Order: sequence, then C-alpha cells, then structure tokens
Amino acid sequence: MEKKILVEVSARHVHLSRNDLDILFGNGYELTVKKPLSQPGQFAAEEKVTIIGPRRELEGVSILGPIRKATQVELSLTDARTIGIKAPVRESGDTAESAPCTIVGPKGQIEIKEGVIIAKRHIHLTPADADKFGLKDKESVNVKIVSPDRSLIFDDVVIRVRNDFASAMHIDTDEGNAAGLTGETYGIIL
Repeated sequence: MEKKILVEVSARHVHLSRNDLDILFGNGYELTVKKPLSQPGQFAAEEKVTIIGPRRELEGVSILGPIRKATQVELSLTDARTIGIKAPVRESGDTAESAPCTIVGPKGQIEIKEGVIIAKRHIHLTPADADKFGLKDKESVNVKIVSPDRSLIFDDVVIRVRNDFASAMHIDTDEGNAAGLTGETYGIIL
C-alpha cells in the first residue's frame, strides 16, 4: 500500500502566550481569524508582528492562533540567517535554550530569551492513519516528493500522532522551495 500524505508549506509565524499578546496588542486583546488552517482549531490571524534579530528585522510576520502556553517563533533557516539569529532545528514546543529575539506589535514589544526555532519537518497523523500506515508517535521516516523539476527525498521526518490532528506533512519555505512545490502536493512515506 502506498502511504500518501498531503504536504503543506508552513511559512514563518509566531505563536503567542496570553501575557505576550496583551503586551503587544493591549490588555484582553483577542486575535481576529483570517482563515482556518488544516489542523483543527488552528487559524491564521489578521494581526501581524515584527521580529527583530541582531542584523535585521522581518516585518509582517503572521500570528497563528489560538494562544498558547508559551510564545514561540518559527522561522526558516534563511529567515534566521538573514536577521542574524542562530535558531536550532526543533519540534514545535521544544524551545528550551533556543534562540532569543524581539517581537514588536502595535501597543508594545517583548524580548523573549528563548523561543525562536526552525521547525523540524514533521507529519501530523490521526491515530487511525498512524495505524493504517503502521507508524508510531516520535518515529522518523523518509518522504519522497515528486515534482516536475526538483523531486527529492526528505530524511528524518518525525511522526506526531494525536487525536486532535488532521493528517498532513509540514515543511518550511526553504524545504518547499527545494522541492519546487506548487499547488496541492502529496508525498510518499517510504
């Protein structure tokens, strides 16, 4: 059985804690849903922030909701290098001893001591799809992407299994560009 998975490119974005959202946008501020994302309950917000590193800044960085326990910034390696941040490749949520930055909103700014990462490529799976594919949470796989000019195989793609996931592979813009992705694309889990 061929194990096909939808591949989505996740551009630079920020997840904010309640406290940090209050500082950046005002006390009690609520994010405005721009569009729902493929993962249930997740959305891109209308609001945007500026990320400042030692060399440069990135304006208009999207905020993804809903709010989280801790603030996290996810950049591509190109983004991080451009603004002078040495961010580690990590799974989302693993921000201990990661890179710092400044985040600026319309009402204030925050300095985070850690929280900037380059998200490790991963596959979200429902438990039913994980069983169907014979895969387990935290397992690593290879995924083949076929495109007209830049087909490739991604190594070390971590499997993440939860009841509240929709099955899809997430890669960043650098990885999407490396594979020449356009439109709806499916990968094959090897």
